[in-house]
Amino acid sequence: MFPQHIIARKRDGHALTREEIQAFVRGATDGSWADYQLSALLMAIFLRGMSAEETAHYTEAMMRSGVVADLSHVPGRKVDKHSTGGVGDKVSIPLAPMVVACGVPVPMISGRGLGHSGGTLDKLEAIPGFRTDLALEAYREQVARVGCALIGQTRDLAPADKKLYALRDVTATVECIPLICGSILSKKLAEGIDALVLDVKFGRGAFMKTKAEARRLAEALVVVGRAGGKQVRAVLTAMDEPLGRTVGNALEVAESIACLHGRGPADLMEVTGTLAAHMLILGGVAADEKAAREKLHQAIASGAAREKLREIIAAQGGDARVVDDPSRLPQAKFQEPLPSPRSGFVREVDAMGVALAALRLGAGRARAEDAIDPAVGVSHLLKVGEPVAAGAPLAVIHANDRGALAEATQRLAAAIVVGDSPGIPVPLIEAVL
Repeated sequence: MFPQHIIARKRDGHALTREEIQAFVRGATDGSWADYQLSALLMAIFLRGMSAEETAHYTEAMMRSGVVADLSHVPGRKVDKHSTGGVGDKVSIPLAPMVVACGVPVPMISGRGLGHSGGTLDKLEAIPGFRTDLALEAYREQVARVGCALIGQTRDLAPADKKLYALRDVTATVECIPLICGSILSKKLAEGIDALVLDVKFGRGAFMKTKAEARRLAEALVVVGRAGGKQVRAVLTAMDEPLGRTVGNALEVAESIACLHGRGPADLMEVTGTLAAHMLILGGVAADEKAAREKLHQAIASGAAREKLREIIAAQGGDARVVDDPSRLPQAKFQEPLPSPRSGFVREVDAMGVALAALRLGAGRARAEDAIDPAVGVSHLLKVGEPVAAGAPLAVIHANDRGALAEATQRLAAAIVVGDSPGIPVPLIEAVL
């Protein structure tokens, strides 16, 4: 099959066959298609779209571009969770040990942050010594022994995605639901899971800005995941203000640990609890959400979830003492409160504005090759609706550079609005599909 013929068919609005889609993905994997040919078809797909059947074929071809992990030796139903990304979204870190402590194995392959959205791998690597670069065999062994592994994508898993995502990033074809589905699900289905819970976010700090966009993506992910033979649930969650009270890698790890000590912020615990509950249901250890939440509460109250996090950290070379002493995490040189300009109530905390302030401090990366400072970020963020006195802190900024601190302070001050009456927080859980 000649690339130009496949490109022309999609350009003219035709549905591609399974064989044509396989040829495209194979061309990305083995280099037999030139970058300009891959880019041309990506743009044609962006403009013409893909049917549900095409998207399922595309996802399968992406998944089979590399190794599909076999976790059949691990007892029980293996369930993972994936988030479409947000600000302060550290859910995976408390969620995984909570779910494993309740008896459901969690094989989790995560990504790094890029732009305003933080990455689970970057947060985990703030733990001294923690390794996310486990080989596939070590990943399989750890899931069997510990019940969980928290790693990055290996070269063996869905290698076509790395090539095609890089091209999408530079050809303005990222915001395409069929391509998003293929990118997310090819990696998740290659992990060896039986079921998947998706956190699809909407709002100012999310990839999808509106509920309607998020719902379309969630529906597509559920359909394609089920076509791949997996049980899939998608939870629509709001991301107008940051999740929790911290943004920045070590700070978010510390807040995640607080969740397992029963001291997590209410909004973070609500989203974590909802996603974890659906994982327990799909994992077959709870009949409904009420029973699942009771199990999760007990896992925290008994200390079982904390012990499981210690075990995961130690298995991956990290300093498990951080679970009981978060001060062992990296600390910034400067910790400056941001004073409120007036008395009143918090009306708005713009997630994107907070993210850009953290990015300026060095907590994220504007380009894939940028280095991250694990110690910097924002903590003690007030939430929408909370009262504040003039001069009292709206947040605390953690910085290692005075120049970055000054610029981040300006950005953060612009992101938090204080008024005479309290703002009304957006309900966090919009729907479950």
